[in-house]
Formats: sequence, C-alpha cells, structure tokens
Amino acid sequence: MKILVIGVGGIGGFIGSYLVNNNYDVTFVAREKRLSFLKTNGLKLESELGEIYSPKIKVTKEIPKEESFDIIINTVKLYDFDSVLDEIQNKIKNKPVIIPFQNGIYAEEKLKKKLPNIETIGAVAQISVFVDENQIIKHIGKLATFFVGGYDVQENKLLEDFCKNVEKTGLKIIFKKNIKEKIWEKFIFLSAYSGMTTFFLKPIGQIFEDEVLKKKFIDAMLETYNLSKKFGVSFKSDPVEFWLEKIKNMPFNMTSSMHVDFNNNKKLELDWLSGSIVTLSKKYNIKCPTHREIVEGIKKKLNNFS
Repeated sequence: MKILVIGVGGIGGFIGSYLVNNNYDVTFVAREKRLSFLKTNGLKLESELGEIYSPKIKVTKEIPKEESFDIIINTVKLYDFDSVLDEIQNKIKNKPVIIPFQNGIYAEEKLKKKLPNIETIGAVAQISVFVDENQIIKHIGKLATFFVGGYDVQENKLLEDFCKNVEKTGLKIIFKKNIKEKIWEKFIFLSAYSGMTTFFLKPIGQIFEDEVLKKKFIDAMLETYNLSKKFGVSFKSDPVEFWLEKIKNMPFNMTSSMHVDFNNNKKLELDWLSGSIVTLSKKYNIKCPTHREIVEGIKKKLNNFS
C-alpha cells in the first residue's frame, strides 16, 4: 500500500511515524526548513506512548507527478488546502482515498465539490501534538485517536481494511459510519474555542470564570450547533451539554492553536472557523451574532497590528 502524507507537522508526523515504523510505503511532502531538516535528520516522535525515530524517510518538496497512491493523508492548514487540492488533482493519476485532517467542515465540503468522482472521506483528530523548536514531534498526554469514514456513504472497503491493519501497530485510526456527526461535534467546540480564546486573548479557564465570556462561548457553540441542522446532522445527545461537561476537566491555561498563532504573528484559520459559520449562516438565513462579533473583533485587532 502506497501512502502520501502531505504536511509533516504534528498530525502528519505522528501518523507518518507509526506508518514508517511498520514498513508502510510512505512518501512525505514538506516545505522549506522542515523539508531540509527531515532530509538530513529523519523523523522523530516523542510520546508517552513510546518514542519512534525514523532516520531515513522519503520526503519531497512537491507532490510527485504522475504517481499513484492508495491513500493520501492531507494535514496542511486550511489556508493552504485549496492549492494542495489543485496539486493533487493535477498530479495524481489514480483515484486515491483522500483523508483530510483539517479543522471544521470546509475540507470535506470542498473535496465533495472539487473531486465528485472520488468518494469524500471525513476525518477527525483527537490529539495534542506539535513540532517543537528542535523540529521534534511532541505528543502531549496519551490521547491519540483518529476517526475517519465516508462523508456521504457508509462503506469504503479500502479505508476500513487500512484502519483494521494500522490498529494492530498501535495507531488508532478508527472507521466510523457517523463521521459527519463526529466532525460537527468537534466543530461546535472548536469554532467557539478558537474564536473566543483569540478574540479575548485568554485561555479557556479565564473565559469560563467570567460569566459574560462564558455565556458568549456557549452562545457561539449554540450558533454552530444550529447551523449543523442545515447539513442534516443529528446527534444522539446534546453536543453543547457534552462539551460543557468536558470543559470542566480541561486545564485552566489551555488555549487554542489560533490564539498561539495570533500571539506569534502567524497566519490564522479564522476565515475557515468562525468565518465559515458567518458565511454559511448567511447562506441559510440564520443568525450568528457571536461568531460575527468574533470575526469582526479579531480582524480589527489584526488591522491595528498591520
């Protein structure tokens, strides 16, 4: 089985480490200093689940032209997603299974429209992982579960077989028949979490000890939940209540990657998170005043710094 991993950050590096360590035929795509480091030093993962070091990996600057892959694992940031999708369309000659590990719902919806002849796959990552200043993949805690499944269909034999085989290696990629529900469940929290922590420049603990900010956070989740109904998503239980219970056990100083990116003056995924809630709510003629406030507030901050 030939696998292409696009983006060798936290998620791409974590999954790729396990695949290479278990003799899968993996090609990585990385850019700039990450590419240079990987070519020279290989791929190193540090985790409580066990360290993995792959001194030599196949890594390239661009997606290989006129090659075929069984599975493509796409982990790039949302602002790079469209250009990478164009590259896949122009260079890959077969019809691979494309697994998009992006936040929100943009990637799956874009795949469905852009590549209608390929079954759209949905994916959700539950892991805290990043690349540190020494280019080492750091996994925090022991949670490392990945959910995948057909976005509009329930069966995909190649993907189901892949999930069963990699689970034997200790890599938990689980095939779900209700992947849309899992994607929206995460998005309901993430859209509020990324927006609120970045807009108010506070970690989640500080937000929830302030009654006004806590209410805004809940309102933001409710707006995304309301939007999910327009996509035909149904939940077995109330997802907002589910997250409110989860938040009680989250570390006080936990904050979003978008908040970190804002502090480090990096490009933000705002347009694909709260921004997409605003755009889609307008399309379906529903209100989302909290997400609109978040988008306008963060963009105002960015303009003040530019």
